[in-house]
Amino acid sequence: MSLVEVILLAVGLSMDAFAVSVCKGLAIPKINFKTMAICGAWFGGFQFLMPMIGYLLGAGFTGYITSITPWIAFVLLSLIGGNMIKESLSKEEEKANDSLGVKIMFTMAIATSIDALATGLIFVNQGNLIYFAALIIALGSFIFTFIGCIIGLKVGQKLHFNFELLGGIILILLGIKIFIEHYLSLK
Repeated sequence: MSLVEVILLAVGLSMDAFAVSVCKGLAIPKINFKTMAICGAWFGGFQFLMPMIGYLLGAGFTGYITSITPWIAFVLLSLIGGNMIKESLSKEEEKANDSLGVKIMFTMAIATSIDALATGLIFVNQGNLIYFAALIIALGSFIFTFIGCIIGLKVGQKLHFNFELLGGIILILLGIKIFIEHYLSLK
């Protein structure tokens, strides 16, 4: 996986955290650097941890999944991306919550990073790339969380762009690219 692909993966996986952080920015009347750092640490930390866990779980089965890794990447990224698209098109409004308590932040961090757990499997046959990829994914989530908090605070509900939809599309396209590249390399 190239650097560009890792960055695109990070952007796609960051969109859930971004969307939630926009809601945080809307809900917290006086958001400041400390608040943004707390949100960024929760989301970025879990976005680092979850691919590592997925990788470690998948590494135990590396002999069995080596030949089907492109299929795994394609299916997982398509499912994750498709779910993000489905959620983004849902008519249900997510309630903005201004709490930064451990219970709320832990739940939101898990919810926004569960897809990163599955993507850890993609890196099983890629050597130590998982460490770099998890760091880039975490950094991307941290940065997008800051941006989301600021947008939520400054722009509020005037901005009607569906970032979760964009993230889902990016993940699906990345899965298709990995799948096609693998089968083109076999010829």
